[in-house]
Amino acid sequence: MTPARLADLFLDMLAAERGAAGNTLAAYRRDLNRYLDFLNDEGKRLKSLDTKDIRHFIAHLEEQGLKASSAARHLSTVRQFHKFLYVEGYARRDPSAAVDAPKTRQSTPKVLSVEDVDRLLQTAIEQTKRHVDSSLFERLRAVRMHCLLELLYATGLRVSELVTLPKTAARTRERFLVVRGKGSKERLVPLTDDAREAMSTYVTLLESDKKGTKKLAKPWLFPADSESGHLTRQAFARDLKVLAGAAGLRASHISPHVLRHAFASHLLQNGADLRVVQELLGHASITTTQIYTHVLDERLKSMVRDLHPLGSGG
Repeated sequence: MTPARLADLFLDMLAAERGAAGNTLAAYRRDLNRYLDFLNDEGKRLKSLDTKDIRHFIAHLEEQGLKASSAARHLSTVRQFHKFLYVEGYARRDPSAAVDAPKTRQSTPKVLSVEDVDRLLQTAIEQTKRHVDSSLFERLRAVRMHCLLELLYATGLRVSELVTLPKTAARTRERFLVVRGKGSKERLVPLTDDAREAMSTYVTLLESDKKGTKKLAKPWLFPADSESGHLTRQAFARDLKVLAGAAGLRASHISPHVLRHAFASHLLQNGADLRVVQELLGHASITTTQIYTHVLDERLKSMVRDLHPLGSGG
């Protein structure tokens, strides 16, 4: 069986047994293609690989200028692929098991202040007012952006989860949404009154678009003339940077993912438990959420300073 066919079987397993989403599968395929191309160039066969060949591949990635985090991701893909081959009987052993991942430095996520988020939201609201007498198309773009922002900051959704929300989400009377995240796992996320109001305003305007019957027939809350039928992550990220510029913020520091970080960091700053934030973000492991411990460290320092009898606030 060819390496390409084995790679297809591995990806089929990820989709069927782990519920891997399209974006995840595409990332695995890119990593695998790079690995298999390397083996082909080196004249190596999957069945005869040993540990030094895997290490050679990782060294090759680093020589190509890939960051340690990217090399570690490639190694994770390679490990899972070889484990699959071994477990399914396509290989007699797993040559990747003893290979250590490149050491990566865990970076602190970019975080917007509460004031910065407020500036973004206020600018979005101002733009909806500015376009009140504009064409329906311009009004919809402005109201949609405000709705997207309110939802993202209220829920901490992944951008892929946000743009694929169903239209029924706007009709909920609950103060939460049920979201299907990675691995098709469902979780509850909170809804603020402002987010609910923004959704209602947006959907009412959307449904008033007589020319948009084709879009209205789509099941998405944010329909668009794209291949997927809904607003793309790239289009939202682009519009968000334009809004950031209008708000006087550095566009290079603003992205949907940065707003997701703001959601988590601001909760922790105000006393939320790390485990609760883990559930809200949909992280499978607490170790992923622990990138926010710098927020807890600062809060604990402040608490000791303000409340300890010998602290400066005592």
